[in-house]
Amino acid sequence: MNPSVFYMIVAVLVGLWGVTAYNRLVRLGSRRDEGWSGISVQLKRRHDLVPNLVAAAKGLAGHEKELMLSVAQARAAQGSGSPREIAAAESALTAALGRFVAVAEAYPEVKADRAFGDLMSELSRLEDDLQLARRYYNGAVREYNVAVRSFPSSLVAALTGFRRADFFELSDAGEAQAPKVSL
Repeated sequence: MNPSVFYMIVAVLVGLWGVTAYNRLVRLGSRRDEGWSGISVQLKRRHDLVPNLVAAAKGLAGHEKELMLSVAQARAAQGSGSPREIAAAESALTAALGRFVAVAEAYPEVKADRAFGDLMSELSRLEDDLQLARRYYNGAVREYNVAVRSFPSSLVAALTGFRRADFFELSDAGEAQAPKVSL
C-alpha cells in the first residue's frame, strides 16, 4: 500500500472520529441546557408563588420583608448567575421560606385559611417538581462533564471550547429539603 494512501485513510478516520466526538459533546450540552431550562421554569413558578403566599399570611410583617428580599435576590441571581450562584440564592430563599412557614403556622387564623393551605400545597408540589428537574439537570451535567474530561474526547472539547458545567446543588444539606408543610 502506498504510504500517502495510508496517511490519507488515517487522516479521514481521525477526522470522522473528531466530528463524532464533537457531535456527542453538542448533544450532551443540549441535554444539559434542556435540564437547566426545566430548573428555570420551576424556579420562576416558585418565585411567582411566594408573593401570593405572603399575601395569604397577612400580618407577619417582619418575616414578609425577609422572604420578599430573598425572592428578589434569587430572581436577580437567576438572570445573571451561574448554577452555583443561583443555587446559593435559592438556598437562602428556601431557608427564609422555611422560617416564614414556621411562623405562619403558629397563627391559627393563618393556618386555617383555605387560600394559605392551597398555596402551601402548591408550594409542596413545586418543590417536588424542582427536585425532579434538579435531578435531571445534574444527571445531564454529570454525563456532559464525563465526556468533556474523558480521553480522547477531552482533546476535542479543549480544541472546540467545551468546558465543565456546574451542578445545581444547594449549599447545605439542611436547606436541601423542601419547607415542611402541614395542612
